[in-house]
Amino acid sequence: MKHYLIAFILLLSTNPLYSQAERITIVGDSLVGKYVNGQNIREIHGHVVMTQGEVRITCRKAIQYIDKNEAILIGDVVAVQDTVNIYTDRAYYYGNDKYTYSDTPVKLDDGHITLDALKGYYYFDHDRAEFFENVKLIDSLNTLESDELVYFNNLDKAISIGNVRIYDEKSEIRADSLIHMRDSDKSFAFSKIRITYPDNNIVITGEYLQDDGNKEYTFISGNPVLTQIDTTETGRLDTLIVLSKTMEAFQDSSNKLIASDSVKIIRGDFYSVNNYSLFLRREDKIITYKTETASPQPIIWFENSQLTGDTVKISLKKNNIDNIDIIGESFILSKVENYKQRFDQISGQRTKMVFNNNDLQRTEVQGNVLSYYFLFEEEEANGVLKSSSERAVLVFDENTIADVNLYGSIKSEYHPENLVQVNEKSFTLPSFIIHSNKPDKNNVLNMIPNFKFNNVKTIYYPQLGLDQNDSTKAGVKLNTTDSGREVN
Repeated sequence: MKHYLIAFILLLSTNPLYSQAERITIVGDSLVGKYVNGQNIREIHGHVVMTQGEVRITCRKAIQYIDKNEAILIGDVVAVQDTVNIYTDRAYYYGNDKYTYSDTPVKLDDGHITLDALKGYYYFDHDRAEFFENVKLIDSLNTLESDELVYFNNLDKAISIGNVRIYDEKSEIRADSLIHMRDSDKSFAFSKIRITYPDNNIVITGEYLQDDGNKEYTFISGNPVLTQIDTTETGRLDTLIVLSKTMEAFQDSSNKLIASDSVKIIRGDFYSVNNYSLFLRREDKIITYKTETASPQPIIWFENSQLTGDTVKISLKKNNIDNIDIIGESFILSKVENYKQRFDQISGQRTKMVFNNNDLQRTEVQGNVLSYYFLFEEEEANGVLKSSSERAVLVFDENTIADVNLYGSIKSEYHPENLVQVNEKSFTLPSFIIHSNKPDKNNVLNMIPNFKFNNVKTIYYPQLGLDQNDSTKAGVKLNTTDSGREVN
């Protein structure tokens, strides 16, 4: 009796009629049965309908492999499950695992998105699509393009790999790979990031991105670089370049951008190094801060002058500098033309500089003003004037001091030329430092990523919601350099 029981159990486990997978059913206008290479095959023609549970597929012709529980579906193929509709010209259906594969152009529509590609898989029990080659996903807010894409229908989540591009009316993001949460309009992009804001002519590159479409907020890290090309009032092209460790862009009513940590700014003859810069694009202002007491002051170079202070506010007008406001321990030094060791200097608690078409017109310094100004008479050096006061106003003509007015507690010392020669270093204020870290434009341009990485290896990212088996099955891969850079 025991032997008969064992034989019956073995029969149940090996006979496909008793397998756990639900059998597919196919009907049509005509049917032809065949037995080829030991396989039971049926060909069904005309108004073909295949069903398996909630899955229903229609087409013009089907080839059913009965023992394998599989089928080839040909001509005007339409697969339906709940709200998901899949359209293609040829599909392979695998009943035991309940998924379909198409190697002809395929389209998915779930009522919220449309997804097109040259080929792809759909796993009906997992609500998951894996599409390849010329992939395009369109929803009410964005268009997403890539080489490969995994879409989780029940999670409204898309994972894109290779030549990724997601865009709307305001911006475009390109990346090596990207996770997009369609329902919350959030995106996470990895490697070779390039963000474009066409309305502002702004491009930002980096290595990692978080984008919140609902909050109109974008965070970029991995040594981001911002470039913006504008036209000045005179018609001259003016390029803004910003480098930092991180950037935050706000496309809301504030329309601001924040660059933090090791910030470098280049705009025409304007250069800056600082740890925090706020760009108020709607107001056309740039504000740099000394973030902590121990932090270095922002440094600004403009033409032949160097400026430092705890806070520096730059206002622009038609892409030209309109005024600069230096607040807290302000210090300005300007190199005297044709004299290597001579620098005009002025320090105070606050300095306001007014420009006209980028030419300095007026400077006002307030609070404990100290200054050194080298004098000339008929273009011949004529000593130096040391002064102190509570307030000073300097008037410029063609960027050269034309008039100096001092107010409150005025003290002045004149040092004749014979005492100045060879002793220029003696005539410096306590704040005098010549900073040597002015950005070099050519070096900065070389630092902008060209995205050509050598020695590439393949790794799998659990952060993308795929384990190695899933990603291998889907063909989902990401690249990194041999440095082993990880995505956090």
